[in-house]
Amino acid sequence: MAGQKGRDVLIKIGDGGEPETFATVAGIRAKTISLNARTVDGTSGESPQAWRELIAGAGVKSASVSGAGVFKDAASDAAIQQAFFAQSVQSFQLVIPDFGAIEGPFLIESLDYTGDHDGEAAFAITLASAGVLSFTAL
Repeated sequence: MAGQKGRDVLIKIGDGGEPETFATVAGIRAKTISLNARTVDGTSGESPQAWRELIAGAGVKSASVSGAGVFKDAASDAAIQQAFFAQSVQSFQLVIPDFGAIEGPFLIESLDYTGDHDGEAAFAITLASAGVLSFTAL
């Protein structure tokens, strides 16, 4: 597989409609998507040669997403601000080129605003998964 462009990794926010329509959160320059699965240790005195044994499927799964960039699109900026201040769970879609799309409920865990007097206004966002996520291969 050839290298991928970082700009093709997208974070999209849903509109809550039926069917759901997703809009790209504009201006995000840096993105990180972390998928996590905790392990549950099932080791006992009867474990062969005292090797650790893990219980498959017993751990908690979670995803966290972070991004940072500049304001560019009033509609997606307003949707992010509204979801944060309401602390409402919102549908997001994460697109990873040549890998797949992850979709499901997320809560905006943090929203930071910055700006230098001689530069652009910028923001950083962190999302935490808040339910079952689906994966669709691309």
